Amino acid sequence: MQPRERAHAHATKTRSALLLIDFMNPLDFDGAQALAPKAVKAAARAAALKKRMRARGAPVIYANDNFGRWEADFAAVVADCEHRGGASATMAKLLAPSKRDRSVLKPRHSAFFGTPLDFLLDELRVGRLVLAGLAADSCIMFTAHDAYLRKYALRIPGDCVASENDAWRRDALAYMARVMKANVDPIGA
Repeated sequence: MQPRERAHAHATKTRSALLLIDFMNPLDFDGAQALAPKAVKAAARAAALKKRMRARGAPVIYANDNFGRWEADFAAVVADCEHRGGASATMAKLLAPSKRDRSVLKPRHSAFFGTPLDFLLDELRVGRLVLAGLAADSCIMFTAHDAYLRKYALRIPGDCVASENDAWRRDALAYMARVMKANVDPIGA
């Protein structure tokens, strides 16, 4: 691609997309008990955000860990969470993917690392990412770093992300606002 074509391609990336990170989660790790109620609350807020963004025609993309199950696809991860009960099932029901939604399974913390997310966002002409999910101080922050380096505008609603500890969530949001120029205002009621 010539420099002029590249500049034109970047200029046409005006669309926003919602990236739902790790809400389909078995919550079977140390610290999950502390995270679970906060995660469900963030999932409920993210479900309202998804509805709003979907009404505006924004694409919705799930970026989810495969939790070491390399033979699994996203549908299998969702089904596993639905069958576990508790907070995992609640989040899976609140944020059940539709046929129009897209998904990528990620092997590490960032939704960009080792996934086709970059290519998908380019195809969709996305220039602004709205991040919601778990955990603000880990997978959200790693994804935000990678998005910022790729020059995406960022919105990370503070009430649509959770961490095991409220102070970790607040500190992560403050850092992402300061360093990555992310809008971290909550979506509100």
